[in-house]
Amino acid sequence: MAEGCNNGCTFCIIPKVRGAFRSRTIESIKAEVERLAAAGVKEVVLIAQDTTSYGIDLNDGKPLLTTLLKELTAVEGIEWIRMLYLYPTFFSDELLDLIVNEPKLCKYVDIPLQHVNNDILKQMNRRDDRNDIERLLKKIRNAPTHITLRTSIIVGFPGETDEQFEELCDFVKEIKFDNMGVFTYSQEEGTLAGAREDQVPEEVKEERFHRFMQLQQEISAERLKQKIGQTLDVIVDEIDDEGIIGRTKADAPEVDGLVYIENLSGTPVKVGEFIKVTITHSDEYDLWGTC
Repeated sequence: MAEGCNNGCTFCIIPKVRGAFRSRTIESIKAEVERLAAAGVKEVVLIAQDTTSYGIDLNDGKPLLTTLLKELTAVEGIEWIRMLYLYPTFFSDELLDLIVNEPKLCKYVDIPLQHVNNDILKQMNRRDDRNDIERLLKKIRNAPTHITLRTSIIVGFPGETDEQFEELCDFVKEIKFDNMGVFTYSQEEGTLAGAREDQVPEEVKEERFHRFMQLQQEISAERLKQKIGQTLDVIVDEIDDEGIIGRTKADAPEVDGLVYIENLSGTPVKVGEFIKVTITHSDEYDLWGTC
């Protein structure tokens, strides 16, 4: 839906490689989604380097994401619309209301926070501070329907202290994100952060990564356990000799968990079909169930 990025995060080379943020027109995106729907596609995933900024280059600096979403939800045949990489800055109340009230929009929000310590956020050249982040997450958590929260976090950013890392851990314990991508900081040539001399040693980055992953695994395992006994809508992604593999609305393709399904009814199932699955057990990332 867009190329390039205007954010200038100090750890990221994308603006130098792909240039400034450039949005596709609403008409071109809708036409592509209509072609996908005509081909039988049921789920579309919208993504840009900064998805909430969609349209700022087409509309005098004002985002057009909600306008685009209203057009796409009108496309017949599409049943799930999912958004990734929703930066906090332009995440409006209007967007949240649309996610809550539009049935085709997955109740799923992916906000790439990267960190929450204000000094680190400033050094990353992020636009939002911890207060901004907490205010937005509180709104999402207080929405009248449950919205799955996903984020991505970088550990071991240059100069990150033990205290700043612990602040990040405490924050994650408090928020309890449903899904998370965790990355050790990678020193990119040509970036401001990559040129810094206070790089965190590799062994420290690895230790923080494993501690953080263990923390999130425990949170994820507890959240998934709460779904045992529930009957969920699942989209079928794959069928093999061992059974059916699919995803719930709470899981984006290729980055989140899966549902492994035993077909007890014997009713034929096709890839791309939506089925009802009763969850029987879970682990840290995935669910198992029957249909």
